[in-house]
Amino acid sequence: MSAVPESPARPTVTEREAREVAEAAREQDWRKPSFAKELFLGRFRLDLIHPHPLPADDDVQRGEEFLAKLRDFCETKIDGATIERDARIPDEVITGLKELGALGMKIDTKYGGLGLTQVYYNKALALVGSASPAIGALLSAHQSIGVPQPLKIFGTREQKETFLPRCARTDISAFLLTEPDVGSDPARLATTAVPDGDDYVLDGVKLWTTNGVVADLLVVMARVPRSAGHRGGITAFVVEASSEGVTVENRNAFMGLRGLENGVTRFHRVRVPASQRIGEEGQGLKIALTTLNTGRLSLPAMCVGSGKWCLKIAREWSAAREQWGKPVALHEAVGSKIAFIAATTFALEAVVDLSSQMADEDRNDIRIEAALAKLYGSEMACLMADELVQIRGGRGFETAESLRARGERAVPAEQMLRDLRINRIFEGSTEIMHLLIAREAVDAHLSVAGDLIDPEKSLGDKAKAGAGAGLFYAKWLPRLVAGPGQLPTAYGEFKHGVDLSAHLRYVERTSRKLARSTFYAMSRWQGKMETKQGFLGRIVDIGAELFAMSAACVRAELLRGRGENGREAYQLADAFCRQSRIRVEELFGRLWSNTDDLDRKVVKGVLSGTYAWLEQGVIDPSDDGPWIADATPGPSERENVHRPIR
Repeated sequence: MSAVPESPARPTVTEREAREVAEAAREQDWRKPSFAKELFLGRFRLDLIHPHPLPADDDVQRGEEFLAKLRDFCETKIDGATIERDARIPDEVITGLKELGALGMKIDTKYGGLGLTQVYYNKALALVGSASPAIGALLSAHQSIGVPQPLKIFGTREQKETFLPRCARTDISAFLLTEPDVGSDPARLATTAVPDGDDYVLDGVKLWTTNGVVADLLVVMARVPRSAGHRGGITAFVVEASSEGVTVENRNAFMGLRGLENGVTRFHRVRVPASQRIGEEGQGLKIALTTLNTGRLSLPAMCVGSGKWCLKIAREWSAAREQWGKPVALHEAVGSKIAFIAATTFALEAVVDLSSQMADEDRNDIRIEAALAKLYGSEMACLMADELVQIRGGRGFETAESLRARGERAVPAEQMLRDLRINRIFEGSTEIMHLLIAREAVDAHLSVAGDLIDPEKSLGDKAKAGAGAGLFYAKWLPRLVAGPGQLPTAYGEFKHGVDLSAHLRYVERTSRKLARSTFYAMSRWQGKMETKQGFLGRIVDIGAELFAMSAACVRAELLRGRGENGREAYQLADAFCRQSRIRVEELFGRLWSNTDDLDRKVVKGVLSGTYAWLEQGVIDPSDDGPWIADATPGPSERENVHRPIR
């Protein structure tokens, strides 16, 4: 066996190099239409989502049969209070889920999975996540970003035949990208995979490895050094968690999701056969991002389940609790919160179901839709849970265990708020999602004018880009002046008692306004546009609201056409759209009237210590440990807390 070269030191990269790594990982082409991409360009393509796409009958039958079994299991075998108290999912519960086939919901039947569609996979996650968010997180991490999804898209036939049957029935998987000093900037990834004969040798430390404590199989992202015969770059591998040199050094604990099996995993000279590399060298980030295109839908699916539960508790509690001679629900201050929860739950379910069905049909490119669903779902679910706590008052702040101990219904409202909070960070924080979506939303502009606003391009490149941009904008800009949204009769098929056509006309007009605002900003800031993160975040938030309004209206019409609570669905869609329009107008106002410039000055003052006097008068209860744990490669000096469940 040949000697293994020493692992190179942590890479040092510039801001531009980091952006180039992220850009290279993007899917560069748009081979299929995208409703959300067109929306950001000022083109309201209602035909891409209406009539609402529907699953095949056999998919529905298979999905409903599994949901019935899963519901029975959740009601009889899962005790969410016990999981919260013990901070652990009982082994027998996980074993039962394996026997039920829940590990293989998204895996093809030919590999022993259930072969559920994205729609029914998400419904299953919403159901089990309502019984225990920790179990929902375990199943989601295993199937949405763990071994099954990347192998489904990028795996070889041999890899699928080897690993997918295990993932479908017995083996739990985890996804390992984050490191103690590497989060949303993968260009600085320090874990290495050094080629050595027919193997790669892994060294490094991974942080926040969801499922890592109990996982049997790992998807690991590591940097392959460039060498003769090796293009190098960030690369994905399937790694056996039981391999020599793999140590789970810590089981992490959090403010919520207390049953989460999340840890710190160290690799020391771990040999991985080249046959377990997923894709080619250097494709790791592209594999990760492509996996997340649909994988991100699992989080908003569980947020839908949370919204439904919040609505149920709000309804029951506010009808039973009286103040000043009538139920608190009839007091406007409380009623407005209930209306927000109801309308938002309806819209969020519409967004998730629509995006999921489009993913199943594979007719549209849904990378922006899935990202918007994750962003919008995680933010709105937190707001709904917070409003529920407020509606419950002191009881909302009290734990379910304490409520039970003094003889009241054990409602875990405060736990719901804690459990949901991580979704604004998981799988791309809200801030990163804003930047990711903004980059995709302005892709058409950068494709034709990127060189024009790049300060490092030559005059010749700029001249060429200017000519191309002139042709593009000469055709595009005039189309933003007028559209169906200005015609009183447009979208008339959405007028049935309640008039939703007016909201769709608003979306069409506002889509064009959004595109004009984006164009103006690019003209104004040019190459500095990417630094205007406050502006870009508001642009994305407006797009998210418009997408949610569109989905809500389309879903209401679907339900009406099928005779399934159509009148009530129209009422909820109308309420949501009216609430959403108020938020949209506020966001437009903040595009140009904000404190972004002043905030940057204050931040510089904070970092320089100018305002350090403001921190006086308190005690810092933190200890004096390092801000970032040492992740120097080497053998582990800690006990291995890995505990596979068999």
